[in-house]
Amino acid sequence: IGYFKSDSDLIYQDIIRGNILEQVDKCEDLVFTKYLSALISYEGMQRVESFPISQLAFREAIINAIVHKDYAQSNPIQISVYDDKLFIYNSAEFPDGWSVNTLLQKHSSNPYNPDIANVFFLAGYIESWGRGIEKIIDESKSFNGIVPKFRWDSGLWVEFDFKNYGDKLGDRVGEKVGEKEKTREKTRGKTREKIIELIKKDKDITTQQLSELLGLSIKGIEWQIKKLKSENIIKRVGSAKGGYWEIVENVR
Repeated sequence: IGYFKSDSDLIYQDIIRGNILEQVDKCEDLVFTKYLSALISYEGMQRVESFPISQLAFREAIINAIVHKDYAQSNPIQISVYDDKLFIYNSAEFPDGWSVNTLLQKHSSNPYNPDIANVFFLAGYIESWGRGIEKIIDESKSFNGIVPKFRWDSGLWVEFDFKNYGDKLGDRVGEKVGEKEKTREKTRGKTREKIIELIKKDKDITTQQLSELLGLSIKGIEWQIKKLKSENIIKRVGSAKGGYWEIVENVR
C-alpha cells in the first residue's frame, strides 16, 4: 500500500503480511485509518464521518484480487492511494476468451485459484456465483453514485475515483453543492490536534479513552500516537500501564 502525491512522488508505504484471511482485515483497517481521510459533517449534534469510497466495495475488491491473483508472478497486489483516487492492481489472468467487458456482464464463477476461492467461500467471505465485480459496482453506486473503473494492463486495475466526493456528501446531508456553512475537516490533521489537546487536559488518558472520545478505532489511535511520538511531539514517561503522557515543550 502506498500514498502518492503524484505518480513519481511516493510519500509513505506499508506492507501487509499474514495469512490470506488476515490480510483482508488488516488491509481494510489500515487503508481506512491511515490512508483515507473522512469528511466530517454534523446532523444536529450528531457527528457524521464519511469516507470517499465504500468500505464494503473496497473489501470486496481486495478479496477479489486475492482470489484471482496469479501467484506464479512475483508482483504483489498493489494499492495506490492519491488525494483524489485509489487504485488496486492485481496480476490476474483472464480465462480464455474473457475481457473486462465479460466481468462487467453477468458471468459464471471461474476463479483463477479455485482452492483459494473455496477457502474464502467456506469462511463466508464470498459466494460461488461470480458476483464479485457486480457487488463492487452496486455497493459503490449505492454509497456515492460513482462507478469504479476497470481496465486491463498486465493485470486487472480497479480505480475508485473520489475527486468530487465532498460535493456528494453535501448532497446526502441536505447541503447545497459548494456550500461552506457546515463544518468539514480532514481527519488526519485534526485528529492529531485533538489528541494533543486531550493529553494536555489529562496526561493519564488511555488509548481506549481517546478512541471513545474521538470516535476512532484503537488501531487508528495507536497509529496517530506512534506518529506523534516519532515526530517528538509527545513522549511516554514510565511504563505503558503505570506511566503518563508528556507534551514536548516546543509544542504549543
